[in-house]
Amino acid sequence: MTKLSVNINKIATLRNARGGNLPDVIEAAKNIERFGSQGITVHPRPDERHIRYADVYALKKVITTEFNIEGYPSKNFIKLVTEVKPEQVTLVPDPPDVLTSDTGWDIKANFDFLKDVVQKFQSQGIRVSLFMNAEPDMAEYAKEVGADRVELYTESYARLYAEGKKDEAVKPFVETAKVVKDLGLGLNAGHDLNLQNLRYFHQQIPWLDEVSIGHALISDALYFGLENVVNLYRRELQ
Repeated sequence: MTKLSVNINKIATLRNARGGNLPDVIEAAKNIERFGSQGITVHPRPDERHIRYADVYALKKVITTEFNIEGYPSKNFIKLVTEVKPEQVTLVPDPPDVLTSDTGWDIKANFDFLKDVVQKFQSQGIRVSLFMNAEPDMAEYAKEVGADRVELYTESYARLYAEGKKDEAVKPFVETAKVVKDLGLGLNAGHDLNLQNLRYFHQQIPWLDEVSIGHALISDALYFGLENVVNLYRRELQ
């Protein structure tokens, strides 16, 4: 079964736009779990423009499913993750000034750095996933560096799917996913997956462990309601 982890960054963005605590990020996370999500994802950035470090500590106290923290492994991020001890950390190569994650790791070029960080987190009992492009050779390096899982960066799939090129869009992901499976690594996916393209992606790669979806799901909730949308996304994965 492929699990749905809901990224709640956009809820924090809405709160921060006005100040105060509306909407309440912690209550939203609890409700999302109650509505059927099998995990909660956050991606705190150094400027705290959406999820704040304080949110991460508070969320750890209430989340009853799986907690996934994404981010670049800076000194402060490593400290946060080792103190919170989520079930999973997803390492993303995004510098502080980017709007959103826009590429996967060059694991070969960052091999020693990533190996050290992976070992630090694993020594705390935290599963480590590496954000990567659909490139089979990078999966090989992810295995060598000691990662437990990889997360496929699906922006190119979503873009080509929207252009009516679904077979072309999914091909490199299927090829990479097969290599990941053969290597014995777990497999996650995320970025621009939505109600239009998720089902086909999952049908082609049914052994996915988890998808992490935030922007599209929270946007859909404006039209259909949060409880309904969580179940709509779950349905696409069944």
